[in-house]
Amino acid sequence: MNKLNFNWILYLIAIVILATIGIQTYWNYKNYQVNKKQLVNSVQQVLDGSVNGYYELKAMNSTIGFSFNQDMDTEFFKDDGVFDSIVKEIDLARENFGNLDSVRLNTMEGVQVFRGRYADSLIRESHNPLNKSFNNQVRIETHDHELKDSIELKDFQLLTSKVILSISSDTLNIKQLDSLVGDKLNNQNLNLNFKLVYKALDSSVSHSKEEVFKDPLEVYSKSTFLPGGSALSMQFSNETMVLLKQSMTGIIISTLLVLAIISSLFYLLKIIRNQKQLAEVKNDLISNITHEFKTPISTIGVALESIQNFDVIQDKEKTKSYLKMSEEQLKKLNTMVEKLLETATLDSDEIALSKENFDLMELFDSLAEHYRISFPEKSIVLNKPDNEFAIVADRFHFENALSNIIDNAAKYGGSEISITVTKNQGKAYSIVIHDNGAGFDPSEKDKVFDKFYRVQKGNTHDVKGFGIGLFYTKAIIEKHGGKISIDLNKTGTSFIITMPI
Repeated sequence: MNKLNFNWILYLIAIVILATIGIQTYWNYKNYQVNKKQLVNSVQQVLDGSVNGYYELKAMNSTIGFSFNQDMDTEFFKDDGVFDSIVKEIDLARENFGNLDSVRLNTMEGVQVFRGRYADSLIRESHNPLNKSFNNQVRIETHDHELKDSIELKDFQLLTSKVILSISSDTLNIKQLDSLVGDKLNNQNLNLNFKLVYKALDSSVSHSKEEVFKDPLEVYSKSTFLPGGSALSMQFSNETMVLLKQSMTGIIISTLLVLAIISSLFYLLKIIRNQKQLAEVKNDLISNITHEFKTPISTIGVALESIQNFDVIQDKEKTKSYLKMSEEQLKKLNTMVEKLLETATLDSDEIALSKENFDLMELFDSLAEHYRISFPEKSIVLNKPDNEFAIVADRFHFENALSNIIDNAAKYGGSEISITVTKNQGKAYSIVIHDNGAGFDPSEKDKVFDKFYRVQKGNTHDVKGFGIGLFYTKAIIEKHGGKISIDLNKTGTSFIITMPI
């Protein structure tokens, strides 16, 4: 995958993420607007229902109806009779009929009493099964607090079987109404901060609460029970919090959906990036293997060609030299093939360790001597303790693992290499292989143990090897239950190995 295609995929993922976030944000916003309209409608219904309920409750105390037999009307309206007693109990200040229990209406035969705004309808239903209309009724209303001194019997000369008394007033107890509205809101789980504002006929304005809201929503009552020319409104705030609580499930689902999509896209991007890096490593490895294999193959080819074409077979010394050269190059090829096969074995976890007990210092003596001969220009110092350090490990693989570190230090490190082995409180061995070279960039510290990774220094072919040495070393040490780390400082590079005893 080339860089251009990768950039296009990156742009596409970014566009998809932004589009997903934008769509979900728009959807939540539209859902919020719909819920807001529904909330306003619910508040409107609560307000109108509370006003209707207020006047219904008020009518229960301010409207009373009487139904009686026609032969009872004279007794009902006689002086100091029942009707006079009822009139005396009218309390205009409180807009009710006071204590009617003292009138003893229930003791009168042939008289039925009905309370409430629909007393007239109830009387018709109970008095006439055919539901015929009665025109012979009298409705007494007063709009002031001046009660007549007396009510003459002639005022009811049209009355035949029923009387309706109703006390009406244009005043509204806004505190009582506020309580009714609060109860209805609580019943609908609408925890709103609100207040009522009532504008009476005389243009006076009263508030149910003194609280002042910032940018409140406001609805006006449409109840027909309100006095003509008056207006009642309800102001409320904190609707956003109420709407968020109502929409919390949708918001959470939307957020989880967005996060899931974004996570999936980032995971896809990570896979694509890893595949891109793997492709680059593969191409680099193929190029490097070709270069590494080409040298010994070319050398062997030249040696065989010389033996064949230049009649050097008669010269035993030259023949021996060419054969030795070919043998060394074949060993080099075999070593490289073995390393590749070992790496494949490590990946499949099929490598079997053949552990044995041996002296660790004897192993380091052998390795140090080998590299002193291979790199005579290097100073290799083994800080050797007096006592033996016995260890149980697979000697072949463990030797190869340590050899890879020393080999890297000799090839790419400084001129001085030191090997130090110590025992940590009798529980583990600490092995430090240090060189005084310039080392590498700290950003590559965790990458050097990755398979096929090689520290870049200019031309790719200037760095020999396949980038599998340290990967192999780390895998073998971890299979033995040990740990390996790198310490970079001003004095050079240190590979620190901890192995259990």
